[in-house]
Amino acid sequence: MARAAGGVAGLAGATALAVLPIGFLAVFFAWPVVAILRLGLADGEVATTLFEAQTWQLARFTVAQAAASTVVAVVAGLPVAYLLARVRLRGVGAVRTFILVPFVLPTVVVGLAFRALWPEGGVFTIVLANAFFNVAVVARTVGGLWAHLDRRAEDAARSLGASPWQAFRTVTLPAIAPAVASSAAVAFLFCATSFGVVLMLGGSRYRTLETEIYLRTVNLLDLSGAAALSLVQLGAVLAALLIGAAARRRKETAARLRAAADTARRPEGREWWVVAAGFAVLGLLVTPIIALLLRSVSTRDGWSLEGYRALSGVGEYGALNVTGWDAAMNSLRTASDATLLAMIVGVLAAVALVALRRSPERGARAAGEAMDTALMLPLGVSAVTVGFGYLLTLGELPWDLRTSPLLVPFAQALVIVPLVIRIVLPVLRSVDQRLRQAAATLGASPARVWREIDLPLALRSLAAAAAFGYVVALGEFGATSFLARPDAPTLPVAINALVSRPGELNSQMAYAACALLMLVTALVAAVIDRLRAPQAQVGEF
Repeated sequence: MARAAGGVAGLAGATALAVLPIGFLAVFFAWPVVAILRLGLADGEVATTLFEAQTWQLARFTVAQAAASTVVAVVAGLPVAYLLARVRLRGVGAVRTFILVPFVLPTVVVGLAFRALWPEGGVFTIVLANAFFNVAVVARTVGGLWAHLDRRAEDAARSLGASPWQAFRTVTLPAIAPAVASSAAVAFLFCATSFGVVLMLGGSRYRTLETEIYLRTVNLLDLSGAAALSLVQLGAVLAALLIGAAARRRKETAARLRAAADTARRPEGREWWVVAAGFAVLGLLVTPIIALLLRSVSTRDGWSLEGYRALSGVGEYGALNVTGWDAAMNSLRTASDATLLAMIVGVLAAVALVALRRSPERGARAAGEAMDTALMLPLGVSAVTVGFGYLLTLGELPWDLRTSPLLVPFAQALVIVPLVIRIVLPVLRSVDQRLRQAAATLGASPARVWREIDLPLALRSLAAAAAFGYVVALGEFGATSFLARPDAPTLPVAINALVSRPGELNSQMAYAACALLMLVTALVAAVIDRLRAPQAQVGEF
């Protein structure tokens, strides 16, 4: 009876905690997106757009480049995952930190970095740039599970005459398959909704659903066409989310079945080839970064720091309305506000999801799965659709957010919340229930149990989630490019403005600003890796 009462109380508490995240999602995501879709559907042209050949050409190109980028990311990420999970060598800890840097770099920075290597852009460059982002997703997700696998099964296969490849294919690969599928689904989602990279490297020649939605909404005011494309994109996103959720459940089950043991050792024999492949991937990842840094200090007349010095001005021909340093300060303030909002919503959502998952009620567990999937949707819906929806809907609130400085932070927080949840949720789920039950038995209230048991164990991951969210907000470009006022641009928006205007000084300023953003994200990535709790390594990122 006491356990049943506790279950009811826990379910009631989870429901109360879920109110704010669900309300946030409803007001700042569902309402704006539905408003855009209704506006587009109102003129009856959506069906026409859906049956146009160009629509499905865009969809095919979007899916094809995302699939190609995902394959490249998985193939490149597996040797690095092996490095992180199985290899004990000096420098592997630095690899774990470095691999996170590409993932948190702003899209405009990566776009310009690859443009420094391939000025003409093109499909090949788009695929490589999107894969560059997502190698970290594969390496850290797969490596987290791989590190928990018992080596003895693989060693037994080798002792029975299996080659290293046969042992990997028949023993290891089936065991890590859930993590591979989960990371591939996440990578596909990010590649399919890539905006800044395609905008920078594709230009007017290559467009995805995301950039076409931007073009039709901002330049052509074709809301029905944008709505139709949003529907197609949403279908692809939902499919990726469902596949990722199923793979994530299998991965969590696999992780629970194995004790976390140190399986790393010095490589032997042919294992050195895998190690060499992993370090080769790292070398390829650092190439665009070095190219960008070199480009930021090179001019027609030789090496120069003119681009960095020019950040105190507005650029050549008045390219900016504010100085580069003012744009940087705007980015810092906006990212701070967005991170605070996202942490409040994301942590409450994670706590509610854990409570729903632990509930004995099947309906509560199903509700938790549905809520988890719904909270991931902002990652896969066009940021432009959401941004334009804000301008249509948020004026109807008791306070008009459209003119508020919080408009951009709310849009950025919407992107950060799913990432916060994915970092914090595995840690909260790993908290031993016996500790919580013992505290409750001694008379501690649910709030005190969380404060005394869960919070200390999750504190490092909470700090990591905040740092992670901060750098993502710092480099957010999609919604911010649409919502930021001309007199208050963030640094990524200013970089895009500089790139789109003629003048060598503008180009130098853009590369210099990218180098500064990259430095900040690299430092924060190092902080994130130091803050991550060991049990978080089985998480998503």
